[in-house]
Amino acid sequence: RLFARFLLLLLGFIFWGAAAALAFGAVLVILMYKSYGYLFLEFFLSLPGWLAVAAALILVPTGVLAVCISVKGSRYQQGALMYLLLVLLCLEVSSAVLAQFYTVRLAYEMKSTMGYLVNQYNGTHSHGADSRAVDVVQRELRCCGVQNYTDWLKAAAASRHLHDGKARVPESCCKEKYPHCRGDSVHLEQLFQEGCLKKLEDWSHFVVLYVFWCCTVLGVLELLAGVSNCILMKYQPFHDLRFL
Repeated sequence: RLFARFLLLLLGFIFWGAAAALAFGAVLVILMYKSYGYLFLEFFLSLPGWLAVAAALILVPTGVLAVCISVKGSRYQQGALMYLLLVLLCLEVSSAVLAQFYTVRLAYEMKSTMGYLVNQYNGTHSHGADSRAVDVVQRELRCCGVQNYTDWLKAAAASRHLHDGKARVPESCCKEKYPHCRGDSVHLEQLFQEGCLKKLEDWSHFVVLYVFWCCTVLGVLELLAGVSNCILMKYQPFHDLRFL
């Protein structure tokens, strides 16, 4: 019984820190979708992030209850803690499963959409939404093309607008330290040569994997909290069902 109280107290403090860690991962997922949402065909790809936000918010009162019960808890607090742990397990399992499922889905969608945007590109100074989206991605991620910069030289649509007698790529492929760069492929040292797809895949994989492992570890800790709470409930049995 003493060990169960100590473990519940420790887990209560861990839950507060875990809430911050999970919220951080959830914000990363949501911001990734917000920043590069035009690359994803499905609007619900941010769902694991919102589920993780809900779980992080519930973790705070769960930690408070765990600490209170470890000191001197009532049977009503013990019942409330079991409810919250059950809700958290549902949210985190859902978030972890969706995050793992979307890891494969994201790679396919990004490759398909990036290829389409490159072929429809109308020039660096175009007012089209698709062209602006390509420039934004290349500047933010410091990349060029889908697989690498040669994708621009192969794209028929891009060549009509960019080749002016020379093989060129969009100016958004230029490195910041070369202000006079105009995308001339002869001066490769002035260009980002790595493709955007790999950078996007690496970033999305890191974010999704972070949320997945946060939810998995938290699920194990919550099961331990539930077992500790059950041990304490044995010593303070419920004489009626009003706590429900």
